[in-house]
Amino acid sequence: MSEIGTGLQNATGIRQAIARAGYAFVEASEMRAALGRFGTLADWIAFADSWNDLHTDTYMADGGRYRRRRFGVYAAGRQGEIERAPHQPHYQTVDYNHLNGGIERWFEPIKPEVSEGASFRTILEYCRSLFGRLAPETDRWHIEAHQFRIEAKPGAHGKPTPEGMHRDGVDYVLVLLINRRNIASGTTTVHDLDKRALGSFTLTDPLDAALVDDARCYHGVTPVEPENPAQPAYRDVLVVTFRKKTA
Repeated sequence: MSEIGTGLQNATGIRQAIARAGYAFVEASEMRAALGRFGTLADWIAFADSWNDLHTDTYMADGGRYRRRRFGVYAAGRQGEIERAPHQPHYQTVDYNHLNGGIERWFEPIKPEVSEGASFRTILEYCRSLFGRLAPETDRWHIEAHQFRIEAKPGAHGKPTPEGMHRDGVDYVLVLLINRRNIASGTTTVHDLDKRALGSFTLTDPLDAALVDDARCYHGVTPVEPENPAQPAYRDVLVVTFRKKTA
């Protein structure tokens, strides 16, 4: 199955891949270079370590306790400060999330020292620039950020996307791998609106990324399982969504 993004040379190549195919897979070295144009990852070690302080997602309608998370909401114009909004629930309609949608889900907030740190701010600035170029008519963005840890145990696979192949009900999505320990699988698949497969790839190295035009593509991730059942096993990602704000 084809994958769009391997060997992209610069930010223009990433943007063109998304515009052409609706998604891009960006390898870590290329993502690091792209992010470097918008800031620094100087606090990356502390940033990645913050995934060790996430809270169990108790809203899982499948009864699972394999997902930990924190959540934050932000607002941005085309220029100026990206501002943190008051803490609020995460909400998706059942049209977009048949498993956990239709209710307000309150998660613990992303900690201020994470939200205000160099790595997090660099990632948001990169997204604003990239998505702003893909949607030049947009002046304001509603941004949501999710710290996710998916844990896998013997006989109890972790599900990065328990709702299955889905769209998020936003405009653009970044999925950035933070860490991956002792897990097998976790393959990302992308489909068009007719559910025809477009590509597949696996985020394996910190800073590997998937970028998706949510209006054009479904995406999902296969369950993860421990490689060594005697050791902790988990997959850490940062998911950032951008939605055009009309009022």
